[in-house]
Parts: sequence; structure tokens; C-alpha cells
Amino acid sequence: MKFECVNWNQTEDYVTHFWRQNVAQMWTETEFPVAKDIASWNALSSDEQTAFKRVLAGLTGLDTHQADDGMPLIALHTQDLRKKAVLSFMAMMEQIHAKSYSHIFTTLLPSEESRFLLEEWAPNNRHLRFKGDIIVSRYRKLLTPNPSRYDVYMAHVMSVFLESFLFYSGFYYPLYLAGTSRMTTSGEIIRKILLDESIHGVYVGYLAQEIREELTEDERQRADAEMYELLEQLYANEAEYTQEIYGAIGLVEDVDNYVRYNGNKALMALGFEPYFEHEPFSSIVLNALDTSTKTHDFFSVKGDGYVLALNVEELRDEDFIFDDV
Repeated sequence: MKFECVNWNQTEDYVTHFWRQNVAQMWTETEFPVAKDIASWNALSSDEQTAFKRVLAGLTGLDTHQADDGMPLIALHTQDLRKKAVLSFMAMMEQIHAKSYSHIFTTLLPSEESRFLLEEWAPNNRHLRFKGDIIVSRYRKLLTPNPSRYDVYMAHVMSVFLESFLFYSGFYYPLYLAGTSRMTTSGEIIRKILLDESIHGVYVGYLAQEIREELTEDERQRADAEMYELLEQLYANEAEYTQEIYGAIGLVEDVDNYVRYNGNKALMALGFEPYFEHEPFSSIVLNALDTSTKTHDFFSVKGDGYVLALNVEELRDEDFIFDDV
């Protein structure tokens, strides 16, 4: 192994742009006081609470595998040290995403119920297991010392599918509730996660397109065929999962449109044309995708327009001594 030093003193390019964007979006779950949602939570029906709990449990599992398998293994086989650094930062944020769902559960649910959702319900849900197996199996092909560039490329494709497509059936409901002025703090957390995942998908999509150029024409054709086959399998599974989660609250058709919309976004991040036809989905959720600030209580909740404070001085006793007016 050779000794290396990352060199950031290079011409500005998309890698430095994505580094800055990731750092600008840095946050942690403790900045969001989920206790503000307790009254709203208690007002939800049993079916609404069940849907909310299950989507968060499913999202936890997906973020866990993205943090533990996806980003680290893709980074391991990324030669450019700056590109690797961006992926490592993203992996750290995936851990924060996974912890954020537990932050919500800790506030709203008894610990035994949280344990059941995260240790029994989600790991045993056949739809979650199906998509987890497909994604992680592609990731773990990179555990070999010298995986083929084809396998490295397909791991990137799976990462983009996860970041830009498969998370979104879970994101839908917290965004929908927040858009109707319910569970708004939890909705802020989901919006922060969504903003992260959106740039993760685009960044890994750029890397994937570069790797695809290295493949032979036969490999590209094989990769494209495998990609569309996997897309169809994952979408069929996602449609069944959507029926299971949202059937009792009457949102299946709208969520399905939202899923297809995001499937097309994943393909576009990889450099392909849209594949799915879809109808317009809820304007409530569409408005939640707006990246302008939703929260203006700067002393308690971090909104999407939050600016990190730098060079902060500690308060001193003399700061509270005022001249008489």
C-alpha cells in the first residue's frame, strides 16, 4: 500500500462543489425538538400512526445499509481521494439519518415498541428484505479485493436507485402530514434527510456516468439491461409495499405516482431518459419539496434555510450591563 495525501488545492470542479454543499447542509437530529409533535401525534388515528411508524422503521433499515455497506464500499473502490472524501462525508450523514428516526421514536413511542419496529417488524417485512437483498448483494460484490469495473458500476447504480427512488415511498407520509400542519417537526427532519439524499443521488450518479465510460460496449449493453430489469423488480416490490403501508389510509395511488416520479429522477441522475409514466401527485407533497425555509423559529428549530453560526463569542456578565437611557 502506498502512502497518499489528499490534495484539495486543485481547479474547482464538481467534486469541490459537492463537498461544500454537503458541509453547508450539515445537521444533527438533536437540533429538532420532536416533543412539539406530541399533541399532533396523539390526534392521529390508529391507522395513521401505524403508517407513520412503519415508514420510519423501513427508512431506518435502508439508511443503515447505505451507511454500513453502500457508501463505504463504493468509497473503498474510488481512486480519487477527493471523491472518496465526499463519499465518506455522505456515509457519516447516512448514520445521522438512521439515528434521526430513533430520535423521533424515542420522543413518541415506548422503548419496547421502538425495539419491536426496528428489531422485528422491519427486518422481517418481506418487501423491505427484498429490496435490501437486491441492493446489498450488489454492494457486497465490492468486498472482493479487485472487483470488476462492471460490478463497481452496478453498485453505483444501486446506490442511486436507493438515494433517489427507494427512500421516497417512506418520505411521502411525513411530508404529507407536515404539509397539513401535522407532525411538523418530524417533517422538518425528513426534509433535511431528503435534501441530503437528493445531492447524494446526483453525486453518485456523476461518478456512475464516469465509470460507465470505462466499460466496453458489450458491458454497457449488459449493464443497461440489468439496470432496467432491476428497476422493474424494485418498482413491483415498491408498489406492493405501498399498498401494504398506505392501503388503510387511502393514499396508495398518490404514493405510487410519487414513487414513479422519483424512479425517473434516479434514471436521470444516471444519464438516462425517464422510464415511468406518472400522474401528478399531491400538491401538498410537491410543495414540501420546495427548498426554501419552512421554519422561522431560529431559537428552537433548524429550518432548511439555517445558516451555521461561526465565530460565536460566549456571553459574559458585562454583556447584560446597560447604560441608563
